[in-house]
Amino acid sequence: MVKNKILFILHLPPPVHGSSMVGQYIKDSKLVNQEFDAEFVNLGTSKSIDEIGKNPLKKIRTYFAILINCISQCASNRPNLVYFAMTAKGIGFYKDAFLIFFIKLFRVPLVLHFHNKGVSTRQDKWMDHLLYRFVFKDTKIILLSSHLYADIEKYVSKENVYYCPNGIPEIATPIKTNGNKLNRVSILFLSNLIASKGVFVLLEACKMLKEKKFDFNCVFVGGIGDVSEEQFYAKRKELGLEDIVVYKGRKYGQEKEKAFAEADIFVFPTYYHNETFGLVNLEAMQFSLPIISTYEGGIPDVVVEGVTGFLVPQQNVEALAAKMELLLNSSELRQKMGVAGRVKYEKEFTLTAFENKMTHILTAVLK
Repeated sequence: MVKNKILFILHLPPPVHGSSMVGQYIKDSKLVNQEFDAEFVNLGTSKSIDEIGKNPLKKIRTYFAILINCISQCASNRPNLVYFAMTAKGIGFYKDAFLIFFIKLFRVPLVLHFHNKGVSTRQDKWMDHLLYRFVFKDTKIILLSSHLYADIEKYVSKENVYYCPNGIPEIATPIKTNGNKLNRVSILFLSNLIASKGVFVLLEACKMLKEKKFDFNCVFVGGIGDVSEEQFYAKRKELGLEDIVVYKGRKYGQEKEKAFAEADIFVFPTYYHNETFGLVNLEAMQFSLPIISTYEGGIPDVVVEGVTGFLVPQQNVEALAAKMELLLNSSELRQKMGVAGRVKYEKEFTLTAFENKMTHILTAVLK
């Protein structure tokens, strides 16, 4: 049987970030390569996080090499479908729109996959509006969650939208440990130190709980963002949390898994404007951790209120502290929610589930 040809234009690592990892999962997928005759073009113009925003001339050359590669693939291989991992706004959107202009010249069916959001924040700008109308015309869209449809509803009808939640690889042995030697309930925050990820909100909630004499510790894991290490420690000191709050820096591989394994509760009180899914919540679910997060992006699809954890209003310290208090008070509730989260992960958010869903969507678009 002749396979349908799909040209995948997507981000691949390095650098490592959510979109590039999903791109790598698609490229490495046995199922995708089994079902389709796949070719891949890497959209990345930076080879590391440090290169982002630097070396503009080098990036321009790389970008035009990508453009020529895309045109060549469309002209010579004549794909039945082009899959494009689209940037929703800003310079990345303008670059992607320019590529899509040339792709559309070949009249190849196009499906756009968004790992970010922001269309609705730019749609009132006349140039962006015209570009969105052009880009979205006669295209199919893949979103991470139905909660993200409002971002593009001005340009795309619901029948042209598919939903494919992210999945992550199974960890070999996500076993809880007894690494918490202080025998306290351990709360984990894992993300870069970015204010809008809820760093200071969580610290303020910890202060409220300490004043209520709860015995716990809170571990922060992640790289430096717009909150410096000095600022973090200064805030910790200001709130009197030196004895219960620890910052352990960035962790990878087994060290990151150890941080999850030693935790009892995972807290991710994000209000980051570009948050779409929160992959860290899936990682916490692998370790059967109850989760407290916020109503942002597609997170309500991951954290089921009152079942696998709690969702609180953004930047609401009192609401966050109240839900943390419920979990600190009840090991039974922590265990019940953690088990429910693990079951939900195994059912909906494995890499196999992602590959199956993506393959089903691409097949449906081709038909």
